[in-house]
Amino acid sequence: MIPVTRYIALDETELEERFIRAPGPGGQNVNKVATAVQLRFDAAHSPSLPAPVRERLIALAGRRITVEGVLVITAQRFRTQSRNRADALERLLDLVRAAARPPKSRKPTRPTRASKMRRLADKRRHGELKRGRSPRLDSI
Repeated sequence: MIPVTRYIALDETELEERFIRAPGPGGQNVNKVATAVQLRFDAAHSPSLPAPVRERLIALAGRRITVEGVLVITAQRFRTQSRNRADALERLLDLVRAAARPPKSRKPTRPTRASKMRRLADKRRHGELKRGRSPRLDSI
C-alpha cells in the first residue's frame, strides 16, 4: 500500500507502468533505452478512493484521464528510468492529495452600507454626466 493521506492509501496492484522511449536529451542512449514512464491508474474503478475523492480526481485530471476513467501520467523529465518512475508516482500522489482536500464552501456575504452608498453615488454621477451631454432645448 502506498500512503497518500492519513485515510487514503493506494494499492500497488492498481498502478500499471509502461516504459516508452523519451524524446529530448540523452545522446545515443535515447534511441536505445525506454526511459520515459507512462503510469496508468484506473481512477473511475479504484476501490481505494472514496466516491467524492474519485469525482474530484477525475475533474482535476482534465486531459490526462481517458474515456474509460484511466488516469495516464507520462514522466520523461529525467534521463533514468528510476527517476522518471519516482516522478510519475509523486505526481499521481500530488493529484490524489489535491482531490482529497474538500473544496471550501462559499459563505454568502452582504454588501456593507458604505459600499451601497458608493455605488448609488457613482450611478448618480454617471447619470449627471450623461444628462450633461444632451443639448438643452429650453436654452435655444
